[in-house]
Amino acid sequence: MWDIITGIGPGNFLAFVGGGLLVNLTPGQDIFFASASGIQGGPRCGVMAGLGVGAGALWHVALSALGLSALIAANPEALAAIKYAGAAYLLYIAWQSWSAPRDISAGIAQRSGWAAFRKGALTNMLNPKPILFMLAFLPQFVDPALGPVWMQIVFLGTVFGITGTLITAGFGYLAGRAGHAIGVRLGLLNKVAAVLFAGLAARLLTE
Repeated sequence: MWDIITGIGPGNFLAFVGGGLLVNLTPGQDIFFASASGIQGGPRCGVMAGLGVGAGALWHVALSALGLSALIAANPEALAAIKYAGAAYLLYIAWQSWSAPRDISAGIAQRSGWAAFRKGALTNMLNPKPILFMLAFLPQFVDPALGPVWMQIVFLGTVFGITGTLITAGFGYLAGRAGHAIGVRLGLLNKVAAVLFAGLAARLLTE
């Protein structure tokens, strides 16, 4: 693995990191999910949701390294099943948020950061877009002459996942701070989060 890491040219690696940062900074499902979690549950939940999204990204890296992503991408029925499962899960979270009590101050204190982590991970794992992205983006920076391709995918995918996790968690934290500034006793925050989650489900179904 060390030979692969040192064998990747600085220019190629910087191009990979730069491209990954541009992708991660583009508002998408991950950032919106972490932000909605932060608005609803505070900075800690926003950060934990971002970390969960990062864990889900590593799941997609593993699928890509094992060659399973290519098999799934080649099967429209499998991609559709993942998409519908992801949309259904997002709608379930939206319903939970919408039906939460108006006085959410106690709920924020009791809400587990690990619950936000789990939801973030599942939301990413049930999103078919990362599967297609990994297949399109990572191979451009892989050189079979350096060694096993799967090792290169694991390394590059991990770097991409780490940078993406930091950015997503940062958005979750900032959204959580903004939510607290508005006031934790405003039940409107739950409604806003519910609308965002439902919007993500609709976006997933229509893309």
